[in-house]
Amino acid sequence: MTTPSAALPLDQVIQGECVQVLEGLPERSIDLIFADPPYNLQLSQELWRPNMTRVEAVEDAWDRFSSFAEYDAFTRRWLTACRRVLKDTGTLWVIGSYHNIYRVGSLLQDAGFWILNDIVWIKTNPMPNFRGVRFTNAHETLLWAQKIKGARYTFNYQAMKALHDGTQMRSDWELPLCTGRERLKLNGIRAHSTQKPEALLYRVILASSNPGDVVLDPFFGSGTTGAVAKKLRRHWIGIEQDPDYVALARARIDAVVPAPEQEDLLVPGKRDRPRIPFGALLEHGLLAPGQTLYFGKTGDRAATVLANGLLRYRDIVGSIHQVGRAIQQAPCNGWEHWYYLDAHTGERQAIDTLREQLYAEARALPLAGEE
Repeated sequence: MTTPSAALPLDQVIQGECVQVLEGLPERSIDLIFADPPYNLQLSQELWRPNMTRVEAVEDAWDRFSSFAEYDAFTRRWLTACRRVLKDTGTLWVIGSYHNIYRVGSLLQDAGFWILNDIVWIKTNPMPNFRGVRFTNAHETLLWAQKIKGARYTFNYQAMKALHDGTQMRSDWELPLCTGRERLKLNGIRAHSTQKPEALLYRVILASSNPGDVVLDPFFGSGTTGAVAKKLRRHWIGIEQDPDYVALARARIDAVVPAPEQEDLLVPGKRDRPRIPFGALLEHGLLAPGQTLYFGKTGDRAATVLANGLLRYRDIVGSIHQVGRAIQQAPCNGWEHWYYLDAHTGERQAIDTLREQLYAEARALPLAGEE
């Protein structure tokens, strides 16, 4: 868990223009930035549904730009300001539609960011194309980028895998638009024209930050980022120039109850666990010297386990990783590539399942002083 700088205005909504506020924050002080900038998508004419009700489009002043050049200049300013306050190990997420995301992506790279992923948010309940002249716009794109190419950054892979029923989470996220009780309204009218669903921010924040980290949103709007960050026990900073949105976000976040314990939010990855060497499988009798291991679930390439925990494959002797690398002429995680023959089922099983048995046994051991 990080210890945020005392100079940061933690867990606050700051009213003001985002670049001006960002310039007043300490350099390299933010762990994660989520940006939902103006999309520059003003409609040139009104839209009406078949039942003759008017579509509530984005008509706010903050989304009006006279030209692409003006929008690009604005984007350069806020990206530069964000990069200054982001830690060298930090990452930035930015969301947009076809109206702006390609321009933002190019300027993001020009500013020195390195793109890690593009995520497609597939809307399960998109707004129809009422005029019937184009395909229905059923997705938005998120770009995830690190400040410095090759630097260490946070990605809670195991947490996202667990969230996705034990399988790798892909880059296409099927989530509904913000509707129903989650949609904030004032006097029966939606309070913010582009309020994002909390499910979307839940994935972003859980994936790329840890409890105690500082998450900043320079276009805070109705406060979704702050609400989810508080729920997940991250510190947050919101910047918003509209006083009505500021009041709305503050009231919304004040009502959020954070998770009871930070420990409940920690999802350790395999790299965070104590190292178990391959030789431990021999010491605990899970494998035996002279036993045969197979490279892959199928195939006839096999190696012999030596008493010192190395493998012999033809004239090659080395660790499970070294021998695997020699076989496939590419980097190899031996735990996932070598298989043993299960005596009970007669089927090949990855040796990583044996390592998991040792981890499970270690967790089951009593603590010092316990019977």
